[in-house]
Amino acid sequence: MPTAVPDRAAGTPASRAEPVAYAGSFTLPRGTGRTVARIGALTACQAALMVGIGLLITGPAHGLWPLTAEDTVNEGLEQARTGTLTTLSSLASEAGNTLTVIAITLLTCLGLLVTPRLPMWRQATFLAVAVSLQSLVFLAITESVDRHRPEVDRLDASPPTSSYTSGHTGAATALYAGLAVLALSRARGPWRRVVAGLLLLLPLLVGAARLYRGMHHPTDVLGGLANGALSLVIVGRALLVDRSVSAVPSVGGVPAARTGAERRPGTTAVILNPTVTDDATRHELRRTLERHGHRDPVFLETTADDPGTGQTARAVREGATLVVVCGGDGTVRTVADALAESGVPLAVVPCGTGNLLARNLGLPLSPTAALDAALGGVPHRLDLGRIEGDGLTATRFAAMAGAGLDAAMMEHTDPRAKAHLGWPAYALAGIGTLRTPRMRVTIRLDGSPAFRRTARMVLVANVGTVQGGVTLLPAARPDDGLLDLLVLDPRGPLGWLRAVRTLVRRRATSPRPSAVRTIAADGDTQRDLPVEYFTFRRAELAFDTPQSRELDGDPVGPGRRLTAEVEPGALTVLLPSREK
Repeated sequence: MPTAVPDRAAGTPASRAEPVAYAGSFTLPRGTGRTVARIGALTACQAALMVGIGLLITGPAHGLWPLTAEDTVNEGLEQARTGTLTTLSSLASEAGNTLTVIAITLLTCLGLLVTPRLPMWRQATFLAVAVSLQSLVFLAITESVDRHRPEVDRLDASPPTSSYTSGHTGAATALYAGLAVLALSRARGPWRRVVAGLLLLLPLLVGAARLYRGMHHPTDVLGGLANGALSLVIVGRALLVDRSVSAVPSVGGVPAARTGAERRPGTTAVILNPTVTDDATRHELRRTLERHGHRDPVFLETTADDPGTGQTARAVREGATLVVVCGGDGTVRTVADALAESGVPLAVVPCGTGNLLARNLGLPLSPTAALDAALGGVPHRLDLGRIEGDGLTATRFAAMAGAGLDAAMMEHTDPRAKAHLGWPAYALAGIGTLRTPRMRVTIRLDGSPAFRRTARMVLVANVGTVQGGVTLLPAARPDDGLLDLLVLDPRGPLGWLRAVRTLVRRRATSPRPSAVRTIAADGDTQRDLPVEYFTFRRAELAFDTPQSRELDGDPVGPGRRLTAEVEPGALTVLLPSREK
């Protein structure tokens, strides 16, 4: 059964994925122990790494370049001192002072926890733990590595710690870079990147000030930057990316949110993937829905066992008149499959990595902006593709399905890299799959004679643009009652260059046949082309050997057969009005 997600702003209880704390008791969020252990282990590795580098600097590498040039840098900065620069460096150095860092950290965490909209406990914990762990590692380093400060006139009193690493720089990195991460992930509006950029500049200014004031060698400052950054990465991945700790438990023992029997017809159901949709985003989505008149929306979480099909079917069965899907392409696909032919409109809210359907529909990639645009738009009928094959139960897809190179790339993309880097993780995985063996495939389109091809990749598409804004099938439209087929078969470096040129030219001209291209029965037509395009209503693909396969970015296991058919106008989606 799907899990109802609470309206914490209204004081309703936590979902079944979270422990419940009754009056007079307190239960730690699920996953806390495991996350603490992982953070502790990685922090120990961080300390060992930083200590090892410090011992290398003060030991075997002491007489090697560029360490031998560090004294020259410090002496040059001493000679360049002026009254104005000294004053400015004092101000910059204070930004990394221990008391300054502690005060800003405490005030920020307090502000995050008492925000009137929704307490951001995860963000506050991230900042506090990152700053604290950086300090602990710094203390371990200074106890293990004994490095004298530069032999220049120092403008500040020398603390009783080693010159390696710069504690001011490390603390400033953990604090201000951590604030930049929160600004980019939580703030809205055009100024968030400017604010984040200014915050990221502060640790560099602190490091430069510490050099100018004669307190550290250049490698000490670099070590401080590395120490603060590593603490942010370790804590950020645990709390902001992997989300292995569940939300803070509720403080009441109230029964769960309204059951299906208690809901009235006209419910707005929000199907969300909890791994990519945090509490703050859910709250913003609720506010957006209520602003458009959708009161008391019901939030349903997907699970590993049910990625959206059961939740959507339940919502429709219980009278939902609008379904909102929040997740990546896999979540959108399962919800669209369950919603097909129901007539219930769907609002797509991109919260994943690729977000292909949202990109091709011209929706904003900000979750709240996308929902706002959809709710202010009009219903539009879109096609879906229906696909099946050996070992693949018949299902629908909204964006693309394929076999060969693209599917192998999906299989080899590390989930952690995808969570951390986004769509560029696909590109990195693609480099390692370029040598995927060429396959032989028999293709039959709309009952016409079958023809043979060799290919690196075959792609069945309802839309044309993939990750990174690259357009592979520029003429593909999700509302024309047709699907498009791309057969990619470059041979050698020159073949890849020809393929790129063909794709660029095709994008510029966007020609498209009005009907399926006629293929010679002997299968020799256009065999020398690195890229071929076809349109169809039904396609049968038979591979000589099992091939990697994918549906909307999700690997579905290797196989030797795919059959795809278009379902015209099967899905109703809310899209921004073109008149606006």
